[in-house]
Amino acid sequence: MIELKLPTMTCGHCVRAVTAAVQRVDASATLQIDLPSQQVRIESTQPAAAFTAALAEEGYAAA
Repeated sequence: MIELKLPTMTCGHCVRAVTAAVQRVDASATLQIDLPSQQVRIESTQPAAAFTAALAEEGYAAA
């Protein structure tokens, strides 16, 4: 389980962009997003670095 805090994730559009970025890395990843706490949990066989890089490209750098 990969857990990330994304401080710039603040709205529904952000949730859709984060979801799309995660799915580009691993289409079969399981994703849980808690918008109020800005937390993302990803279950995948891909390395965490692949997700953090993809999210940073979208403007959602992990804290």
